[in-house]
Amino acid sequence: MNPRFPLPNTGTSPSGRSEAIPIPALFRRALFPALLAALHLYIGLRVLPDLPGGAPARIAGGLLLALSCALMSLSLLSRRIWARPLSDRIAAPGLFMAGLFSSLLVLTLLRELILLPAALLLAAAALKTVQSLSAAIVMALAILATVAGFAGARRRARVVEVEVPVRNLPPALHGFSIAQISDVHVGATIRRTYVEKIVDAVNALKPDLIALTGDFVDGPVDELAPHTAPLARLNAPHGAFFVTGNHEYYSGANAWTAEFRRLGLRVLVNEHAVVEHNGARLVVAGVTDFSAHHFNPAQRSDPQAAIAGAPGNAGAKILLAHQPRSAQAAAKAGFDLQLSGHTHGGQFWPWNLFVRFQQPFTAGLHRLNALWVYVSRGTGYWGIPNRFGAPSEITRLRLVPAPGRSATTLTHAEPLAIP
Repeated sequence: MNPRFPLPNTGTSPSGRSEAIPIPALFRRALFPALLAALHLYIGLRVLPDLPGGAPARIAGGLLLALSCALMSLSLLSRRIWARPLSDRIAAPGLFMAGLFSSLLVLTLLRELILLPAALLLAAAALKTVQSLSAAIVMALAILATVAGFAGARRRARVVEVEVPVRNLPPALHGFSIAQISDVHVGATIRRTYVEKIVDAVNALKPDLIALTGDFVDGPVDELAPHTAPLARLNAPHGAFFVTGNHEYYSGANAWTAEFRRLGLRVLVNEHAVVEHNGARLVVAGVTDFSAHHFNPAQRSDPQAAIAGAPGNAGAKILLAHQPRSAQAAAKAGFDLQLSGHTHGGQFWPWNLFVRFQQPFTAGLHRLNALWVYVSRGTGYWGIPNRFGAPSEITRLRLVPAPGRSATTLTHAEPLAIP
């Protein structure tokens, strides 16, 4: 028998009584807070001694790091101790500090790369100047990036205009507009007011069709339904279509699918709809999230099934797929355009530099063989309220006739710049 150590409020039996937690599990739970404290200590030891301004600057910097570590640790523990929504309010300051900590850590590591050759090449007096100046720059840039990133995250997403050239597009579909919103992540810090502003902005665009490409919630229906309710006001002549993201599966995909349908959204589960516009046909298909089969084997994402039975004379075939990784299968299935999200464009620097190692595309309009893929940076944010270097967006896409060059001449992914 493993020795057990009782901890209050960290686990409950069906009767509601606290349960003991095995020591190995306790060790795993303590590992991350310990690592967090060690990294804060590392930043303090490497940066604070070199700060200009003497003891007052070092004390202020030390207090800032201590506050960051304490609030982030409290954020990690909040849901194990308090029920929602109280736990969300307690966690929010720690999530803000996580943005500051991330910037401090990255900038401290970059500073190390500068100081190493400086220590070998500079005289003692010059080295001391570089150490002092670089320490001040690390603190100033981290604070600036955190404040700017927070402001970018909390403001309403900007509108990004994109034209998508489609081969053999019927004249009746020239200029057909789609408003895409994605990755709102209603939950701890994104609530009803935030969603209302998004809905108002989308409706003001007067799109022909609205596409919602997943990850709209981080929590159960009974808790977040009042905050997603404004989605019922989304208005377009051809309706609003929704596909699941991975976070819907974390939060109860079946319950959320039923709720989104109740709100009037058309949820596409490996299926398609045919839209008639000015006498021309447009196919709008949708697949479950790329990882859905890990949660429900019957809901494996399948672009081929989504287009099965679609009319062959459709002027354009559009797939809604949460993750860009669906693009290979979408291209084989014969779609003209795939709309995705998931990446957040990396959400904030420097993590936007690493998304490409997990997804084929990070953000913007790309081409894979004959398929166009548009990846939204997301309309909200996940977890850390920071959007430094990767602004959120509401996207208005317009279908336009393709120029002379055939898209089929390309056999690789070709990224295109967006505004």
